[in-house]
Amino acid sequence: MSPRGWALLALAGLALALVVTTALLIPWNRPPAPRADQLAALRALPADQVAHGREFRAALRPGGYASIAVGLLIALALGLTPLGSRLIELAGRPFGGHWIAQAVLGGLAVVLIADLVTLPFSAWRQAVLTRYGLSTNGWGGWVIDLLKSYAVSAVVGAVALLGFYAVIRLAPRWWWAFGAAGAAGLVVLLSFVLPVLVEPVFNRFTPMEQGPLRTELIALAARDGVPVRDVLVADASRRTRAVNAYVSGIGPTRRVVVYDTLLREAPPEEVTAVVAHELGHARDRDVTVGTLTGALGAAAAVVALYLIGSWAPLLRLAGVDSVAQPRAFPLLVALVTVVGLVATPIQALISRRVEARADAHALALTEDPAAFESMQRRLATVNLADPDPPRWEYLYSATHPSTVERMAAARAYAREAGR
Repeated sequence: MSPRGWALLALAGLALALVVTTALLIPWNRPPAPRADQLAALRALPADQVAHGREFRAALRPGGYASIAVGLLIALALGLTPLGSRLIELAGRPFGGHWIAQAVLGGLAVVLIADLVTLPFSAWRQAVLTRYGLSTNGWGGWVIDLLKSYAVSAVVGAVALLGFYAVIRLAPRWWWAFGAAGAAGLVVLLSFVLPVLVEPVFNRFTPMEQGPLRTELIALAARDGVPVRDVLVADASRRTRAVNAYVSGIGPTRRVVVYDTLLREAPPEEVTAVVAHELGHARDRDVTVGTLTGALGAAAAVVALYLIGSWAPLLRLAGVDSVAQPRAFPLLVALVTVVGLVATPIQALISRRVEARADAHALALTEDPAAFESMQRRLATVNLADPDPPRWEYLYSATHPSTVERMAAARAYAREAGR
C-alpha cells in the first residue's frame, strides 16, 4: 500500500477514535433546565443589569466578528495565492534560502502578519473593556501582555515548526505519520507544561491564605475524592474586575485557581459553589479527556493536511510544488483556519455539555442551590454577561450554558431535592 493509502487508513482510524471518545466520554445528556425556569430567572434579574450586559456584548460584537472575518481573509490571501510562498522565500533569503530559515522565520512571519492585521480589533476590545470598567489594565499593561503572548507563541511556534519540517526532511514519504504522533505528543506536553511554565508569565499565583474558607475548600475536595495539588489565588485584579475560577493541569500539576476578584466580590458560600464546579471538572477528568480529544484531533489534522494539501489545484493556487515544502506553510494555515471556523460550533457544544455536568456536580456536592444561583447572578453582574444571549451566537460560540440556563438548572435541582 502506498503512503497515501496508509494515510487514508490512518485518518479513518483517528476519526473513528475521536468519534468513539467523544461519544463515550462527553456527557451528551444535560441536566434539566426548563425554559420556563429560564424565563422566570431572566425576569428575576434587574432590568438595568440585563440591559447593561447586552449593551456591553453588543459593543464587543462588531470588533470580534470583524477580527474573525479579516483573519480568515488574510489566511486565504496568503495561503491560496503565491503571496504567502513568496513571503516565506523573502524571510529565508538573508540566509541563502536555507530550509530552517524558511521554516522558522518564514512561518513566524506569516503568523505575525495575521496577528498584526487583526491587532486593531484587539485594541478595539481593550477600549470597550476599559470604557465599561471591566478592564483594570492600562494601555501600557495591555501592550506588555501582548508582547508576552507574542514571545510565548514565538517560542512554541519555532520549536513546532523546526520539528515539523525536520521530520519532513528525515522521512519525506512518511512525515505525516511522524508529524501526527508529534502533534499529539505536543498537545499532551502542553497540558502539563502550560500551568507550570506559561500561566505564571501572565499572572502571579499564591496559595490561598490559611483560614475557614481554605479549610472548607480542602475538605470539599477530600470529600469529593479529588486529589488537588493546591488551591491558588491569581492576581487577576491587576487586569480585570471579572470574577472566575478554573482547574488546570493533569495529575501532579493539577490545581484549582481562584481569581482574587472572586474572593473580594463573593461570600464564602458562593466561592465554595464555584470551586465545587471546578472540582467537578477534576473528578470527571475533563482536562484529561480534553487533552485526549485534542491529541486525536491534532493527529487527524496533520494527516488530513497531508491528504488535502497534496491536491494539485490547491498547490497551483499557492504557487508550490508540494505541501511538504516550507513555502507551503501559508496554505496549511489557510486550511487550518477554515477547519477551525467550521469546527467552532461543535467544540462549543461539547464545552457546554461538559460545563453543564460540572454545574450538576457542584449542586450535588454542595447541596446549596441557593448559593449556586446567587453565584450565577453575581457572575453575570460583575462580568457584564448577557444572561440570555441571541440563539445564533449561543449555538455558534458559547462555551458555557447561559446564565438563565444555569439558574434554571439550580431551580430544577432544588425542586427535585425538595429544597
